[in-house]
Amino acid sequence: MSDDSHIVSAGLAPRSRAGKRLSLVVPMHNEMEVLDAFFARIAEATAGLGVEVEIICVDDGSRDATLQGLIDHARRDPAVKVIALARNFGKEAAMTAGIEAAGGDMIVPIDADLQDPPELIAEFVRLWEAGYDVVYGSRADRSSDTAMKRTTARLFYRVFNRVSDLEIPESAGDFRLMDRQVVEALKTLPERNRFMKGLFAWVGFRQIGVPYVRPGRAAGTSSWGYLRLMRFAIDGITSFSTAPLRMWTALGLVAAIVAVIGAIALIVRVLIVGREAPGYASLMVVLLFSFASQMIAFGVLGEYVGRLYQEAKGRPIYVVRARIGFDP
Repeated sequence: MSDDSHIVSAGLAPRSRAGKRLSLVVPMHNEMEVLDAFFARIAEATAGLGVEVEIICVDDGSRDATLQGLIDHARRDPAVKVIALARNFGKEAAMTAGIEAAGGDMIVPIDADLQDPPELIAEFVRLWEAGYDVVYGSRADRSSDTAMKRTTARLFYRVFNRVSDLEIPESAGDFRLMDRQVVEALKTLPERNRFMKGLFAWVGFRQIGVPYVRPGRAAGTSSWGYLRLMRFAIDGITSFSTAPLRMWTALGLVAAIVAVIGAIALIVRVLIVGREAPGYASLMVVLLFSFASQMIAFGVLGEYVGRLYQEAKGRPIYVVRARIGFDP
């Protein structure tokens, strides 16, 4: 639980939860194995909050029986609403679809695998009531993740915060509570390549973190492999920083200075010592290094050009196939 002493010093205006609605946004992809456990934990965690609760589940093109399972839960529980996307658009798009459909005064994105403890929602609501606009979960312990995943995650946050003007709290995920005003600000951001953690931080507002121990998955396996995580990290950095482009500009200037110095040294050597046969090995090293550097530079430039291409086409972020449980 959080210490209340900082709330008074922050000068926050308290709110009341009476008559308010809480919207849970749950992107899902092949989560059939965990559905029953997830809804049971959610019902228990939200039972005493004193607010109306809606659970917006977004099926992101699941290949198993997730969608049918969600429809069955929606038939039994009117609080459950389902958005079925036309195909797999990715978690960021699915989360966007759920956030845009949420009608609550408080919106909480949460994963279905129960690595985001639903019991923490009560503390989120308490801090929202105290005046905070965003209350995010901060992973104090990630021992449930592999050593490689912990290392790469820590490296990503450090690199991102170093090269970007925006700072993301380290170990903060998508699990958070946002006030309606924050969500309305998010809905004005039109980009197609969406890095939600960055967008959550970019809109600002009064934010506070709540540390928690991240457990392992309740069931099933994660669809986030290392290659997909690497692409996600590249999306995050290129969405909020032009440092990779500036880096190659700086390297080009350094290479130009070295080349000029080398040329001058070569001319002086020829004038003093005389002409000598060039070395094949050294020439190949220089050529291969230059070629590799150019290819990497073209690759970095291509990442940004590709994003401009995606944005210029103006395609929607997602396409909805069906909506179940929503008012007509």
